[in-house]
Amino acid sequence: MSLPAQAQAWFDTVLPAPGFETIAKPQEVQRLWRGFMSARVALGLGLLLFQSIIYALGTARDSRLILICAVYCVLATAMRLWAQPRPTGKAFDTQWIAIGGVDIVAFVVLQIAQGSAINYAPLFVLPVLMAAVLGSLLLAMAGAAGVTLLLFVHAAWLSFLIPFDTVAHFLQAALAGAGCFAIAFLANQISIRLADVELLAQRSQLAERTQRQVNELVIESLTDGILVLDQHSLVRAANPAARHLLGAEHALAVKSFNLAELAVWQELVDLMTLSFSDRTPRQADVTIRHVGEGPRRMRVRTQLTAAPGDHDEPLCVMFMQDQREVEARMRADKLASMGRMSAAVAHEIRNPLAAIAQANALLDEDLKDPRHKQLTQMVQQNARRLERIVEEVLDISRVPQHESAVTSSALALGNEVEKICHDWRQQTQSGQRLLLVLPPQGILIRFESEHLRRVLVNLLDNALRHSTDQIGAIEVSVSMTIAGQGALHVWSNGQPMDQSVERHLFEPFFSSESRSTGLGLYICRELCEKQGASIAHLRTSRSGNNGPVDGNEFLVTFQTHRG
Repeated sequence: MSLPAQAQAWFDTVLPAPGFETIAKPQEVQRLWRGFMSARVALGLGLLLFQSIIYALGTARDSRLILICAVYCVLATAMRLWAQPRPTGKAFDTQWIAIGGVDIVAFVVLQIAQGSAINYAPLFVLPVLMAAVLGSLLLAMAGAAGVTLLLFVHAAWLSFLIPFDTVAHFLQAALAGAGCFAIAFLANQISIRLADVELLAQRSQLAERTQRQVNELVIESLTDGILVLDQHSLVRAANPAARHLLGAEHALAVKSFNLAELAVWQELVDLMTLSFSDRTPRQADVTIRHVGEGPRRMRVRTQLTAAPGDHDEPLCVMFMQDQREVEARMRADKLASMGRMSAAVAHEIRNPLAAIAQANALLDEDLKDPRHKQLTQMVQQNARRLERIVEEVLDISRVPQHESAVTSSALALGNEVEKICHDWRQQTQSGQRLLLVLPPQGILIRFESEHLRRVLVNLLDNALRHSTDQIGAIEVSVSMTIAGQGALHVWSNGQPMDQSVERHLFEPFFSSESRSTGLGLYICRELCEKQGASIAHLRTSRSGNNGPVDGNEFLVTFQTHRG
């Protein structure tokens, strides 16, 4: 999720939080401070070596110069090792006196002891430069003025010793002082400029980090899946929605994996290959089918990124949209247009329907003619049918709208399924037509017991209508999926559905039978989705006496309870 080059980032003008400068600036101050301290140590060693050499060569006879350089070197090393780095400040303080004062005193003593043989004036630039970089402009100018004053005092002393060269001494002091002022001003301005640039860079880094965190949060919370792949099918990044849509256990656990590892992902690999081959975006409807799970239908769109460099390969960004969500929105829109009207009509029909049923019952008590009895029975049967239709229509409005798997209690799936199937078998007198297969270990799911009963009974009634009278024509089983979810399988040996029927199987008011309202499977799906479960239709087979038997299977996948 990146912004175009010409677009303005959301956080371009972000200001640092209070105290941001005071947090970031000491790091640069410490680096510069250590640099100056190391330079003073190197200068001390250089002066000590220089004085030792000229003393050994006999050019200088005063051993005190070596002692002065040695003392300066020791003091500079001690300050480098044990002194705490901090800004010089806007005025002279104890730190400046301890550091700059030692330099100035040492150089002045060397200049006086050496006489006019060697000019140590360039060394005075070091304390001036340090004050200009680490301190304020006022402190830098004050340091330059102090150094210039000392140079003029030294020039006056030399003029007293050598009267005939007075102009040269004062001219040299003036030039050196002017150089100190120029260096102080320029170094201070450059330091301020670099500090502003660094602060701007830190602000930009803060804005970039904030925007990256927001982008990552948005991508992580998207309901659409996002995959980032290279040309070798290696998944560089994937958000939680994409990992859930892929559906494999190791895809949910590891950070990076190869999309070509599983055959069920081959359609995604082919779509990615086409995108890389012609360098154009692609779009296709892809179905992923894992063993023991329902199909995952999704609409996939690919987009190639621009290669960062000449030797870098582009990446393929794959946007995956769950078709179940699209279909859910379509169902919601469809239901919204007819829901209120259907509920209102059902309520209006209920009262006159009850009156018709009561009047028919009273009429049936007075009739003796069998032909008339047959007519009242027909009225009673159709009145009951209308009553069931009204109840099913009203069931839509009774589906909880705010229930979720978070508030559902833990439910033992195997035990509950066994109870429901036992009650249903007695009510329908299905006998040995129902075969129940339960795992040896219990599976705890997040689902309401009453809602599970409504879903399973509805699926069993549907299987009973479309199955044969053979033993084991209906099979109910419980299992655990690869992703660690509880699954309920309701299989029957019915005939395959037409594709036009299967496509609209879970839509409201759609049915292949003329005497059905088409609300049973829709209510099952609504109950499942409200509690984080899913329901799907599969065409699978079961082993029979004469070989595999094909049939229709409804697979309900639940969220497991992790206590």
